[in-house]
Amino acid sequence: MTSGRHGLQPRKQPRQARAELTRQRILTAAAHVFAEYGYAAGTTNRIAERARVSIGSLYQYYPNKDAILVELLTRHLDAGEAAVRRRQQEELPDSLEEIMRGLVRTAIENHLDDPRLLRVMVEHGRQVPGLIEKMARRERERIAYIRELLESHPEAVVEDTEVAARLIVTTIERVVHVLIAAPDTVDPARLENELVAMVIRYLTGAPAGPPVVAETPGERSPTTR
Repeated sequence: MTSGRHGLQPRKQPRQARAELTRQRILTAAAHVFAEYGYAAGTTNRIAERARVSIGSLYQYYPNKDAILVELLTRHLDAGEAAVRRRQQEELPDSLEEIMRGLVRTAIENHLDDPRLLRVMVEHGRQVPGLIEKMARRERERIAYIRELLESHPEAVVEDTEVAARLIVTTIERVVHVLIAAPDTVDPARLENELVAMVIRYLTGAPAGPPVVAETPGERSPTTR
């Protein structure tokens, strides 16, 4: 993806219902084309043909396929953010495990529409500066939310809640992204159960002891004398 930032913006914002329908058809067609052919072979000609519009009409809305992918990615991120906010506004279960299960399930559900399209978005979305900033902001908000949760929940025994919150948010996001988008995708129910189990064991396990200091050659620890 080499287009400048200006070239990633849609050219035309629909003001009429008919124009909005055309834009929706282009985006839907692009999602299918990218999933079927991959990004390199997912040309604007193929997208226009799938959307049943002329290539000229497509270019009235988007200057190139990079701009189309950016819009698809933005919608994906916005949908995920809205789902997380709805979950956060609900009354939380008492159990820490059920709270984490809700977060994991929301992340998985937001990635199930089309794993093949998700692979394209994961591979190429990292090259878009505006989206990187958006993802970073969203991640900071989730980390703050989890940190507050860990500080107030009696079942959480982690001492460094800031690091723990970063680990939880990063683990859930990255694991779900990678395994749902993988060619040999994991069953969502199994992924949910195992990921929740891993997170809960970390959050509720006994604190680790002091780090072991390696002895230098010729020296013995005072406790071993």
